[in-house]
Amino acid sequence: MSLSRRTLLLAAAGSALAGCQAAAKPAERVAGAVPAAPAPAGPGPAEPVPAVSLPATSSPASSPAGSPEPVAGADAPNPVPASAPGVLIGRAEVLDRYAGVGPTEWGLDVPGVITELPAGQRATALTFDACGGPGGSGYDADLIDFLRAHDVPATLFLNARWIDANPAEFESLAGDPLFEIANHGTLHRPLSVTGRSAYGIAGTGDAGEAYDEVAGNLGKLTALLGRPPRFFRSGTAHYDDVATRIAADLGQRIAGFTVNADGGATFTPAQVRAEVDATPPGAVVIAHFNHPGGGTAPGFAAALPAFLAAGRRFARLSDVLPG
Repeated sequence: MSLSRRTLLLAAAGSALAGCQAAAKPAERVAGAVPAAPAPAGPGPAEPVPAVSLPATSSPASSPAGSPEPVAGADAPNPVPASAPGVLIGRAEVLDRYAGVGPTEWGLDVPGVITELPAGQRATALTFDACGGPGGSGYDADLIDFLRAHDVPATLFLNARWIDANPAEFESLAGDPLFEIANHGTLHRPLSVTGRSAYGIAGTGDAGEAYDEVAGNLGKLTALLGRPPRFFRSGTAHYDDVATRIAADLGQRIAGFTVNADGGATFTPAQVRAEVDATPPGAVVIAHFNHPGGGTAPGFAAALPAFLAAGRRFARLSDVLPG
């Protein structure tokens, strides 16, 4: 991990990547060894977490399903059927494949997570999360309008709950070739096979729940888009090294980050501008577009024009990462 990225992680302690949850708590910051059978750390989300159903049609022009009924605690959605669109492997096969397999690493930067673009790549990949759920289903039109006005491409990671809350906005973004739609999970949970938590958000508790978290929204997006999304990012961007293998089995590439531009949608415009100003070529930048009125839009609006004037190239992840 580079010095600049490590500094950013430490500077954002207590807020980074929890931008879709209220009163999130800080947790482990750096990947490291995991006990063979750790107990879940910290409480789950304070609000009930809604279940998410796959849309009834696979037509890309159809509207997302309406808001689902909530279920208690951090329960996973109904298991995803192997026949769901875009799902390459069944839940039972995953449970059998990873029976008795324990993780050895946990954090933001574990095997299988892409934290920067390939060596020699001079473009910068902007990625923005929309996490959904209580306090996280807003739409930052100012940010999206700025990107469109300046022809700046980006990869947008959408949670299933955000899609359900914003069907018109989803349709507009999905139909815009400037943007690439990616998978931000079904219930916005850290991806774990042992229940590890991050920022007070309970992670998936076993291989089956990890599968559901990835595959639920994978099937939903495939049905809506007419094709499977290539990239996945978990809620909080935390993983263990078994969960990343499950995501890979589902055909998903996991996007981490080099630069955390908005501290989980908590930074001021000046702080966002400073982080973006310091972004090197080849970086993957993470920020959020589900908190209108925050510092993200004005911070990017202040920083990007100088990059564009200097000829800095911006790209979607699929434009710069081989298939």
